[in-house]
Amino acid sequence: MAGPQARHRRGQKIDGWIILDKPQGITSAHAVAKIKRLLDAAKVGHGGTLDPLATGVLPIALGAATKMVPYVMDGTKLYHFTLKFGEARDTDDAEGAITATSDIRPEAAMIDAALVAFRGLIMQVPPAFSAIKVGGERAYDLARAGAPPDLPPRPAQIDRFALIGRPDADHALFEVASGKGVYMRSLARDLARSLGTVGHIAALRRLSVGPFEIGNAVTLDNLADSLHSPDSVPDIVLPVETALADIPALALTEAEAAALRNGMALSLVDLMGRIPTATNPDGGLVRGLAGHRFVVLGKLHQGMLRPERVI
Repeated sequence: MAGPQARHRRGQKIDGWIILDKPQGITSAHAVAKIKRLLDAAKVGHGGTLDPLATGVLPIALGAATKMVPYVMDGTKLYHFTLKFGEARDTDDAEGAITATSDIRPEAAMIDAALVAFRGLIMQVPPAFSAIKVGGERAYDLARAGAPPDLPPRPAQIDRFALIGRPDADHALFEVASGKGVYMRSLARDLARSLGTVGHIAALRRLSVGPFEIGNAVTLDNLADSLHSPDSVPDIVLPVETALADIPALALTEAEAAALRNGMALSLVDLMGRIPTATNPDGGLVRGLAGHRFVVLGKLHQGMLRPERVI
């Protein structure tokens, strides 16, 4: 029987981010579990799920960084994906079963013309194989059981959708910049349908999530190798505030920082001259810094600065 120490041991307290270049073939949850084991970390989460087929940027939150996950998931995401024309699949990607075929292969000019309708704020029907809950059950569980749900369309913000390559008649390469909760599989499926054919995603790579970019990402092998040299681990783990790099900074006194950390609100009158000019006075966010230390994420509302997340 395990003793009290073994039962209560929760791993090391590590705060910060790892930008993982997720490999193909594993779930985001599997990637989190592997990093948790590698680092022996007490608390680990992720900012934005990637399908097993997909590769690329998966922000891994450690310790206090898990409080920042909602703000990371709200950030703009950049993707490259390959659409294969001629085959519809039940998962809308290469892992599913073929449900329909077509001999139609659209020309590049037709594709470019069709893309216009998929930019801006659109309505999108999520894939049947998705984590959306329907009557308390995940859509993918219902789909696997042979009863795919009829999901209603949802708003989706598409800032960029461009054709960037055409290797052959069967395939087209796209770049997409999108907001929160946009499904690339649905974009590929619906674009093909709008062109009078069918299609699915054959490859998908995420290049950025908010401030996290693929150029700064590490692989699971990189991470495992770095653990042979303990001094290199801090270089891989980025500070908690890295996730909020695009949120304006506000200098606080130690007394102000302590008040916010204790849940108190501060009058904006007392902060005049320090509030970043780009910040929306009604709902805008700021990074509260005491010296060089990030201590609180605050929200401006009704003439007050209120703590949103405390570190």
